[in-house]
Amino acid sequence: MKLTMVGTGYVGLVTGACLANTGNTVTCLDVDERKIKMLRDGKVPIYEPGLEEMIHRNVDAGRLFFTLDKQAAYRDADAIFICVGTPPDEDGSADLKHVLEAAGDIADTIDELGPDSDPKLIVVKSTVPVGSTHLVAEVIRKRTNTPFLVADNPEFLKEGAAINDFMKPDRVVCGVDDERAAAILRDIYEPFVRQGNPIFIMDVRSAEMVKYASNAMLACKISFINEIALLCERYGADIKCVREGMCSDTRIGGSFYYPGLGYGGSCFPKDTSAVVGMGKTSGFECLLNASVHEVNQNLRPYFWNKISEYFDNNLSGKVLAFWGASFKPETDDIREAPAICIMKNALDAGATVRAFDPAGLENLHQELPEVECVNDMYDVLNGADAMVLCTEWSEFRHPDFDVIGERLKDKVIFDGRNIYRRKVLGKLGFTYISVGRPPVTQPTSNATA
Repeated sequence: MKLTMVGTGYVGLVTGACLANTGNTVTCLDVDERKIKMLRDGKVPIYEPGLEEMIHRNVDAGRLFFTLDKQAAYRDADAIFICVGTPPDEDGSADLKHVLEAAGDIADTIDELGPDSDPKLIVVKSTVPVGSTHLVAEVIRKRTNTPFLVADNPEFLKEGAAINDFMKPDRVVCGVDDERAAAILRDIYEPFVRQGNPIFIMDVRSAEMVKYASNAMLACKISFINEIALLCERYGADIKCVREGMCSDTRIGGSFYYPGLGYGGSCFPKDTSAVVGMGKTSGFECLLNASVHEVNQNLRPYFWNKISEYFDNNLSGKVLAFWGASFKPETDDIREAPAICIMKNALDAGATVRAFDPAGLENLHQELPEVECVNDMYDVLNGADAMVLCTEWSEFRHPDFDVIGERLKDKVIFDGRNIYRRKVLGKLGFTYISVGRPPVTQPTSNATA
């Protein structure tokens, strides 16, 4: 099948590469000349494990192409996937500008094919508010009499594990108004569900809502456990023990109940805000989702206050060394990353900030050029007054604490992801401050020295 991805961002590239990998001929379209040149030169503009190798393999096999030519990309495609961004407006609602621009471009191209041409399937894969797929259809219908089909096909890709998520999905959700669209989507996705996971065929509006409901629920779990963690701190309880006791209940389960600095990235903050925005548009107040977002955003200043108070609210002349800049491991994405917020607070307080991240340093330098980016996880600690861990990369989980202690000026660790054992750090002479657990302090530590 001939497929076109509109947009070479995270969703477009992963979707395009994976669909090419099952034998389809896939064209990835973008208006950004720089990105298309990079991709044609064999470079991938985002970091995602396994993606670069998959792209190279399918380009070499003649199944994956990159272009700036809209007409060529749309003209020969059997199905066109709209994978452009839907950034939040000032009020938090999703901005559909790029989606509707793509719809207009598609309409102009298929109009030239004429009413006797076979109908192309236009698939909205971007995360869009309920009703947007039908709005895309209206835009196209107003500009052409050429027949076409529309569908909504939300993505459920985790950054850092997107290839596996696409190749072995928990489920595939397809919103359609026409059985012909359902048949095409079943044909496209059948190779990915041969182990029995379902393809859900439903109405378009329900499919659009599934995406928001899923992300809103996951965000809710994260904010819930973090709120309980902050309550634990006030009563001297240990969130690790509380979590284990709570999550052993099979009705609750254990996934996503990990306390820390909260969620970030391009999806959860945007999508929870969009849910609240959809509520306002319809005259309904989404109280729970608004609170979920508020709890999450308050975690960053709360953790920063731990750091500031340790240094008697005087960071002038202090050096903080950060482990982690990306919002989660296995990605270079720093959008809405808790680390960025905390680094900005440190800079504003007069501290010198250094950072190491296995993948996100280039993006960090563009966002915060005043941060010193260091390419070694131990060198970044040299002479620092404290280490601040913000992202739980695998290489941070079992470091050499003797080297950490030698490199730091004072043996102080602020752990925003709770990945270390308190007793171990205490025995090694560290002051160790985490989330939802009693701090480990050393009588010889001197925050103002």
